[in-house]
Amino acid sequence: MRAMMAAAAAMMVPGVALAQQPATAAQASDADRALLKLFADTDERDLRENPVSAIGRGDLRFADSFGDYLTEARTERARRYIREDQAALDRIDRAKLTPVDQIAYDVFAADLAQGAVGLSPDVWAVTRLLPLSHQSGYQVWYPSFASGKGAAPFKTVADYENNLKRNRGYAETLDRSIPLMREGMAKGVTQPKLVVRNMIEQFDNLDKDGVEGSVFFAPTKTFPASIPAAEQARLKAAYAAQIRNVILPAHKRVRDFLANVYLAKARDTVGLSALPGGDKLYAYRIYSNTTLPLKAEDVHRLGLSEVARILKEMEAQKARAGFTGTLPQFFDYLRTDAKFQPKTAEELRLGYEAIGRRVDTTIRTQFSLIPKTPLEIRPVPDFKARTAAAGSYEEGTPDGSRPGVFYYNTFDLPIRFTWGMETLYLHEAVPGHHFQISLAQENAALPAFMRFGGNTAFIEGWALYAETLWKPLGLETDPLQRLGGLSDEMLRAMRLVVDTGLHAKGWSRDQAITYMMANSPMSRTDATAEVERYIAIPGQALAYKIGQLTILKLKAQAQKKQGARFDPRVFHAEVLDTGALPMPVLEKKIGDWLAR
Repeated sequence: MRAMMAAAAAMMVPGVALAQQPATAAQASDADRALLKLFADTDERDLRENPVSAIGRGDLRFADSFGDYLTEARTERARRYIREDQAALDRIDRAKLTPVDQIAYDVFAADLAQGAVGLSPDVWAVTRLLPLSHQSGYQVWYPSFASGKGAAPFKTVADYENNLKRNRGYAETLDRSIPLMREGMAKGVTQPKLVVRNMIEQFDNLDKDGVEGSVFFAPTKTFPASIPAAEQARLKAAYAAQIRNVILPAHKRVRDFLANVYLAKARDTVGLSALPGGDKLYAYRIYSNTTLPLKAEDVHRLGLSEVARILKEMEAQKARAGFTGTLPQFFDYLRTDAKFQPKTAEELRLGYEAIGRRVDTTIRTQFSLIPKTPLEIRPVPDFKARTAAAGSYEEGTPDGSRPGVFYYNTFDLPIRFTWGMETLYLHEAVPGHHFQISLAQENAALPAFMRFGGNTAFIEGWALYAETLWKPLGLETDPLQRLGGLSDEMLRAMRLVVDTGLHAKGWSRDQAITYMMANSPMSRTDATAEVERYIAIPGQALAYKIGQLTILKLKAQAQKKQGARFDPRVFHAEVLDTGALPMPVLEKKIGDWLAR
């Protein structure tokens, strides 16, 4: 999940010394070799533990397995691996490593520390009893993966057979979620009712079209020509039988349990603070999503100050647009005027493609590192569109055989406002997620956990930072498009307020929705989906603004120190060329670069 054009791209800008260049054999010390062996050993182990993730990287050695998720054995192995990896890391003298390997050492250490907290008894006691949500459940991501349009390959008979085996593992994992939720009911640890209702709707949507209309049947509708007709017929029958006898019954068991048993015991409250041990879990979610030891109250205050700042900038854009009413009236105008509402999904697609062409003409003024991985633009699949964000990104493969994909949402088409398209493209596509994720993946000099892993604060923080490049990239020249950019930044600022409000300060769902609509031109549909997302995955929404503000702070430091010598292409290469770093590691890296 990341990418990079290596030395050739760097030579476009004189003086760029790529941090990703590996040490030569002569430079490498015993400590460097020991560290790289640790990384290689743990990566091989992690590929076996997470075969679906391995497929996403193009590694098909374990493609016949789904993984033993939601088992105690898996949890105990994870704890043991952390202890063993930490002991191995402690035996390596960091001072004897090359500068690049010191960065890798620090990232690995930070990942281990975070993993240990996540599996600590206080935190895990709550986490394990909430195995599914409408944002992060297996039913959210796996159907797309297995649909023939996701990361799973469907080129050979073996690919089709492996998918059947993974599908069975998916069904078994769903079944394992039921006893965990039953235990949660007994201990007073349940999902909010609204999350449960959303999951019920998801399962209904997955199954409403029957066997041959199922997303799981889709791979058998277009076979490669290399697969003989007899094999095609056999596989089509096998897929239909599995959907009828395995997948649909598993969906029904979970769906009926949620509707007939769990919903009545689910909570009316929405925040983690209402759960036994929820305060400890939320503290961990803040830490794991921001990579910083922040307190909920401090994050809340930061959000309020950012909201106030952005409101002032919105007032200025309102004046530029010639609107004479109040800011809330301006928001209503943006939400309701038909000229901002796309008429067809095709209009959205063509609009995003045109934005992409405009960005391509200016991107090299800001970046020396350009991914090789191609980008495609597609609509969000129908079965998850209602609860999906306005846009999202799915990474490609490092060899370019599968493109990165920018998904745009066409659900409730009138609220996919045209004034928000430019900033959404910058975030999800270029130079946002597609650049950052592809560049890391393509960088074979990085250890695999840095190429394909990462943290939310960097990944989402970079994408939000990418939105701030609208001016040098020649976008948002119209005050309404600029208002769209501010609206998206406002969304991320409001997330600091609303997420902490919901999970630490007792806010209700409706209170959060009202706050978001009062401070932005968001539609009620979008505000509702956003708030329900924060309820389902606490803390994740904090990563964007925290990461963006960190990168902006480092950029300001570089501009102040370097003055007229500051080159955004060099700065962006420094930020991107070692993958998604925890914020403290990124700050140290940029500080060392400036000192040099």
